[in-house]
Amino acid sequence: TLPSHHRGGSGRDSRYPRRDLPTAFLLYAFHRVRASTMPLSPPRRRSALFLFLSLSLFLFPLPALSLSPSLRPSVLRPSVSRRLAGEDVQEVAVRRPKVGAPMPEGRRPAWFRVPAPSQAADSRYAVVQSQIRSSSLTTVCEEAMCPNVGECWSGGTATIMLLGDTCTRGCGFCAVKTSQPPPPPDPFEPFEAARTVAGWDVDYVVLTSVDRDDVADGGASHFATTVELVKTARPEMLVECLVSDFRGDGEATAMLAGSGLDVYAHNVETVRRLQRFVRDKRAGYDQSLKALATAKKANPRIYTKTSIMLGLGETQEEVIETMQDLRAVDVDVVTFGQYLRPTEKHLSVVEYIQPEVFDKYRLLGEEMGFRYVASGPLVRSSYKAGEFFLEHLIKTERDERGSLEKENRAVIAH
Repeated sequence: TLPSHHRGGSGRDSRYPRRDLPTAFLLYAFHRVRASTMPLSPPRRRSALFLFLSLSLFLFPLPALSLSPSLRPSVLRPSVSRRLAGEDVQEVAVRRPKVGAPMPEGRRPAWFRVPAPSQAADSRYAVVQSQIRSSSLTTVCEEAMCPNVGECWSGGTATIMLLGDTCTRGCGFCAVKTSQPPPPPDPFEPFEAARTVAGWDVDYVVLTSVDRDDVADGGASHFATTVELVKTARPEMLVECLVSDFRGDGEATAMLAGSGLDVYAHNVETVRRLQRFVRDKRAGYDQSLKALATAKKANPRIYTKTSIMLGLGETQEEVIETMQDLRAVDVDVVTFGQYLRPTEKHLSVVEYIQPEVFDKYRLLGEEMGFRYVASGPLVRSSYKAGEFFLEHLIKTERDERGSLEKENRAVIAH
C-alpha cells in the first residue's frame, strides 16, 4: 500500500497536498527503486536512478505532476506590495524580471500621471528650459523623458550628463545606447560644463554619466575637475555626483569624494538576488556597497546617496535587508521608485507597487536612521524633493558648523 501521506482520507499527512494517482505512484516507485539500489556501487546506483527518472518523465510529463512544496522549483513568498498594504494574500512564487515576459495585467495605474509644468514665459521652468536648450550640454531630464522634469526645473534643479552618451555596459533596465569602445571623452567638457552651469538659474546641479570602463579611472578625474570648476565659478551651488562604481577602484572613488562635491551618489539599483538579472555582469551588489563605504570613509562630511528600483520581483524581506546593508555602510539618503520598462527590448515590469507601500518603506527607512528617504512611484535617482531637502540640510549644518567654529575661535582667543 502507499504511504499515508500519499493516500486520501484522514490518514493523510497535512504537510502535503492531496495527490493524483500518477504522482503518488511515481513518488512511491522512486522510493522503492532508491531502496533496492542501495547495495549497488555508486556509479551503477546513479545509472539506475537516472534511467528510472528518464522513463518517468517520458511516461508522465512534468505539467501532469503536482510536486510537494519541497520539490517545487521556486521558493514561495507573499506578494510584497499587497502584503505591505495590509492585505491577506495567498503565497505566490518569488519572481524575477525577464525580457519579453508579460507585463502586469490592465492599464498602467493612475498614480503615474503628473501635471504638466507651467508654460508661462516668466516661469522658472521656462527660464531653465531655455537656458539648457541653448547650451551644448545633455540633460538626463530630457534624454530620459523624466516625468519629474517640470517639478525639478521649477524647483531649480537640473541633471546633466558628462563623458558622452554611450555606455560601455548593458543593463537590462537602461535605454542608453552602448558601444565597445565609445568615442573618447571631450577633455574640454569640464570647463564648458562649469561655465554653462554657473550661468543657469539653478541652485542644485546633479552631474552624472554613463559607465566608462574604457577610461583609466572610469572618468573619476573628469568628474573631479568639473566639480572643482563649478565650485570655483559658483561656490554656493550644491553639487551632487551620481556616478558608476569605477570598476571597484577605491582610489578613484576617494579622489572624487574629496573634490569638493556635496553629495556622492551611486545606485545599487535592486536587491542582492536580482543583481545578475538586472545589472551588467561587471556591476555587483557588494562592489556598490564598497564604493559607497569608500566615499564616506574618504570624506565623512559628504552625504552618500543611493537608489533602488521596485517592481522587479523583489520581496519585502529583500528590500529590508538591502536597507540594513546600506545603513551598515553609513549611507545617508535612499530613494525608492517604480521601475518602468523603457522599451519592449528591456526587462518587463513584474509588479506595480502600491503608493501605500512606498510610504511604508519611507517610514521604515526613517526609523532605521537614514537622513532622508524619498519614496514614491515616480521618484528617480535625481529627484527634486530629495535635493530640496538635502539643500536645506547641507546649508543648515554648514551654518551650525560655522557658528561652532567661531565659538571655538573666540574661546581660544580668550
